[in-house]
Amino acid sequence: MKRPPAGTIPDAPGSYQFKDGAGRVIYVGKAKSLRARLSNYFQNPVNLHPRTAQMVATAESVEWIQVNNDVEALMLEYNLIKEHLPRFNVRLVDDKSYPYLAVTVDDEWPRAQVMRGTKRKGTKYFGPYAHAYAIRETLDQLLRTFPVRTCTDAKLERHRKLGKPCLLFHIEKCSGPCVGEVSAEDYSKMVDDLSQFLAGDTEPVIERLEAEMTGAAEELEFERAARLRDRIATVRKAVEKQQMVAERNEDLDVIGLAEDDLEALVFVFFVRKGRVTGRRSFVVDKVERLDPSELVDKVLEGLYDEEPVQGMPKVVLVGEQCSDANLYQDWLTLLRGSAVEIRVPQRGDKVELLSMVNRNAEQEFTRHRLKRAVDHNSRARALNELQEWLELPEAPLRIECYDMSHIQGTDYVGSMVVVEDGLAARREYRRFKIKTVHQNDDFVAMEEVLNRRLRSYLADRSKPVAERGKFQYPPQLLVVDGGKGQLSVAVRVLEELGLTEEIPVCSLAKQFEEVFLPDRPDSIRIPRQSEALYLLQRLRDESHRFAITYHRQLRNKRMTVSVLDDIPGLGAKRKTRLTKELGGVNKVKSASLETLTALTWLPDSVAEAVYSKIHGTK
Repeated sequence: MKRPPAGTIPDAPGSYQFKDGAGRVIYVGKAKSLRARLSNYFQNPVNLHPRTAQMVATAESVEWIQVNNDVEALMLEYNLIKEHLPRFNVRLVDDKSYPYLAVTVDDEWPRAQVMRGTKRKGTKYFGPYAHAYAIRETLDQLLRTFPVRTCTDAKLERHRKLGKPCLLFHIEKCSGPCVGEVSAEDYSKMVDDLSQFLAGDTEPVIERLEAEMTGAAEELEFERAARLRDRIATVRKAVEKQQMVAERNEDLDVIGLAEDDLEALVFVFFVRKGRVTGRRSFVVDKVERLDPSELVDKVLEGLYDEEPVQGMPKVVLVGEQCSDANLYQDWLTLLRGSAVEIRVPQRGDKVELLSMVNRNAEQEFTRHRLKRAVDHNSRARALNELQEWLELPEAPLRIECYDMSHIQGTDYVGSMVVVEDGLAARREYRRFKIKTVHQNDDFVAMEEVLNRRLRSYLADRSKPVAERGKFQYPPQLLVVDGGKGQLSVAVRVLEELGLTEEIPVCSLAKQFEEVFLPDRPDSIRIPRQSEALYLLQRLRDESHRFAITYHRQLRNKRMTVSVLDDIPGLGAKRKTRLTKELGGVNKVKSASLETLTALTWLPDSVAEAVYSKIHGTK
């Protein structure tokens, strides 16, 4: 890569991006002075870290974006890394789906439940926790004190129509909102108390319950006082599970680290009101050289890329101060809206607390390394064996597999699943709804799917990087599920598009697990116990599962068609409200035009369209 003239690089804060020959961003960094930082990359490669030297050798160009200050440079760097996922940047790998205790505060009657996955708007989250069973046990105890509903919306609506509560109401684990046994005001207060308790602020809740118990006893309501006594005991039992590690007014995040040359494991305790309200661990993949302070930088950037469900802490405890404490404190202060301190404890209880979190990190890292040693070795063997058996020019780091699914030619779909470095890359999975095949013909369907995928790749290749779509990366091995017929289709598509030399292809037949290659009359029998065949089998089975899942979704959608579908002006929300107010689809069918037009929220034109669709009139 040619060095930019020194005078063209500004002596100002900003973010810089190295790009390869195809225009892809391969590294993103930040600097107080872009001129000083970039000049470090253009020295004798012998003096650079091997990873850095490799990155500079791979890069074809470097660009930069100037900003006003260091905090803006930090935020811009992280946003660019999140957008481009550069291969030479440190990666934070969190493959766990942690369970949270969630309260759906936006519902008419908020519901408490255990949830995983993507966070939803209008829902409060508490955690994360290590085990789902522990949350369910705690929630089961708390329901006697805060009897909010845990049932689904469908079950709530069913019991509302029946006019009878479910079993949870009778055992005092639900307040019965479905049958009007609790007012909206009292229920809302109950939800607020539960949220306050889960956030770690437990003393006001216990004090209020004790005051109610004393008042009931003074008024000689002994049965109510006894129930409150039992509820207080249940709450205290739940409080005991929230480990007390700091003063009652302290909000801390405690970050423990364990590392080797390849990776680091981060273990975090979220402490609110002095109690551990959640914990989380994730792995840092060190694709570049990091000293201890730089590692803490990357951990902070990854941990606070969005505000934790517990809210931002006042103090972050770390074992090593970050490279620029003022910069990161200013950034966290900006996120929190008030002062945040990053502190390395020197004595007292905080040192003991950090030591405990570090021990947790070391134990978790030991388990991770044992697993990594097995997984990494087997993945490397699988890719190397594939290269050898299929006579590929290089180990296939990106493999794509395709499969079709249908029933008698209906709801025809195709799937594309992707493996990168021997691991499933689910974010790269794609599914196709077949448009040109209306009968049982897997060959034509496969041809359509491969054409759509590979033509998109060719179109993306000619575009600027920022405008490229989801198919911009070619596979280093293309696998089709089937025998010689499916293989011949894939070969024909590659020849028509001029990609034969660029993309190797094979097929895997299920009957004898035979692998077919182009221009070979006989199959290749990869040894049964080899890692290479095992990888191909997993890839084929995953593509089959993914295709069937999509096929079922389409079939179920087709089989649940309603007479209220495809009516102009009647969207999902209006349809739901209409059926809810009139008492179901059958009630809508039997409703007169006057009944429909009497609904003030439903436009007359839509009401007439509904009536016309049902009764076949114009």
